Amino acid sequence: MMRALRVILPIGLFAALIWFWGWAVEHWRIPPFILPPPRAILEVFVNDAQSLLGSAWTTFGITATAFVLAVVSGTALATLFASSRLAEAMLSPYAVTLQVTPIISIAPLVIVWVGLDQAWLAVLILAWISAFFPVLASATAGLKAVDPNLRDLFRLYRASFPQTFRRLLVPSALPYLLAGIKTAGGLALIGAVVAEFAAASGNTNGLAWRILEAGNRLQIAKMFAALILLALMGILIYAVLSFIEWLLLHRWHGDTRSRA
Repeated sequence: MMRALRVILPIGLFAALIWFWGWAVEHWRIPPFILPPPRAILEVFVNDAQSLLGSAWTTFGITATAFVLAVVSGTALATLFASSRLAEAMLSPYAVTLQVTPIISIAPLVIVWVGLDQAWLAVLILAWISAFFPVLASATAGLKAVDPNLRDLFRLYRASFPQTFRRLLVPSALPYLLAGIKTAGGLALIGAVVAEFAAASGNTNGLAWRILEAGNRLQIAKMFAALILLALMGILIYAVLSFIEWLLLHRWHGDTRSRA
């Protein structure tokens, strides 16, 4: 019953909000260049589906690529931090600095370095920067959270580092890593969109460019359509990563099983 309500209630609330939106626009005669009615947004999806879906695919491709790069590089660096205190002391301040520096402030510099003719590369770099630190921080925390008694047991049996890493460190760090990966998925999308806004170039051809283009032409319904696609993309990324987390952990991690 609760599972059914968790599906029915959000859908019902969404339908009610759409109805109220359409009624409010008609009742208060809100100009369409301020707030278009839902049917105008639906018409945009019908008439401009090809361009919007093409831009959505571009944004999703860059987001997915940046996400994969962040997972690989963040996990690799976390492994180095867990195995070498010297490397962590030397490199972690730079990783933190990269994380706390607002992406929008370094976006123009990255765009100048790569050139506007390769704006997609700047978007990729900035999306990777956005997603990198959560993976690094969560993986590092997980690798350091290993039970010292178990670590001593592996040493007692003279397990090699690859054996210790595969059989002890990875299972211990996996819940932490997957939590960071879920965060990184959303941040990769945010970084890609912010970078596209900063580039303000048709060379990116992503959804953020469609929003800028529509805003300059006061095509507010098209802006809403692009925003809806971005929101759906973010929901899809989160849902897929949550399912992967549940798939990997539900047999032995009770908290994850109860949330799923």
